[in-house]
Amino acid sequence: MKFLIITGMSGAGKSQAVKCMEDLGFYCLDNLPPVLISKFVELCRQSHGDIQKVGLVIDIRGGMFFDDLFASLDSITEFGYQYEILFLDASDGVLIKRFKETRRTHPLAPNGGIGDGIKEERQRLQKLKEMATNMIDTTKMTSGQLKEELRNIYFEGNKTNNLMIHITSFGFKHGIPLDSDLVFDVRFLPNPYYIEELRDFTGKDVKVRDFVMNSPISIEFSNKLYELVDFLIPHYIKEGKNQLVISIGCTGGRHRSVTIAYVLYHKLKEKGYRAILNHRDDTLGERKRD
Repeated sequence: MKFLIITGMSGAGKSQAVKCMEDLGFYCLDNLPPVLISKFVELCRQSHGDIQKVGLVIDIRGGMFFDDLFASLDSITEFGYQYEILFLDASDGVLIKRFKETRRTHPLAPNGGIGDGIKEERQRLQKLKEMATNMIDTTKMTSGQLKEELRNIYFEGNKTNNLMIHITSFGFKHGIPLDSDLVFDVRFLPNPYYIEELRDFTGKDVKVRDFVMNSPISIEFSNKLYELVDFLIPHYIKEGKNQLVISIGCTGGRHRSVTIAYVLYHKLKEKGYRAILNHRDDTLGERKRD
């Protein structure tokens, strides 16, 4: 029997994760008081094999019962079973935005002060985060991307490490993404903007990508960029980094940066790395197409 503890920051996507895990055949139980974990494991043992994969959502909503979690997790191993911990996280800014959009109150700040609640929650979850088997940062993830990532890890079993790579295209005239770890300037590459029939399209369109990548400079740069990132990734993993944000910029963020980001993303995916592709500025300043 396999036990998965689903936990993490409030607003980071645990509800969506539960739905996905149920689709993958997990029997999921939300907000189980930790003190009852041993009782639940015993019930699962009595199922005579009917339950093979169990997902338990344990988080700060347990209130005063949360402090019983670590002793309760030991009870799983005492029964002879192993467990994994999935920790979902997101940046403070995104968590605050999600709470405001859903008009929910933070469980540790029922009277307001979402930021204070998030700060306290991070402190209380720190030990659990350090124990996590898998960690997913949903800051830049859509629901579909989260589902794909969970499926990759728990169904296809092709997880390679805890490092999630976010590849973002952007336009320098709109500013460099503040959360960038690595920034690459591709404004030296051939620019489709000066080709009338390509100007109103973006790097998402094959003809724009073909134009950019039809240059020996573009090919050489994209190969060297991949080689550099491939070299750096093991070192980031060794240092315990769980998120790497690679930002690739051109002037407007619609043609060259989108193309190179697309190429890098697919090369990393082919290598088996966990990667997500985002285009921050590809629709800004877009003219109506004929």
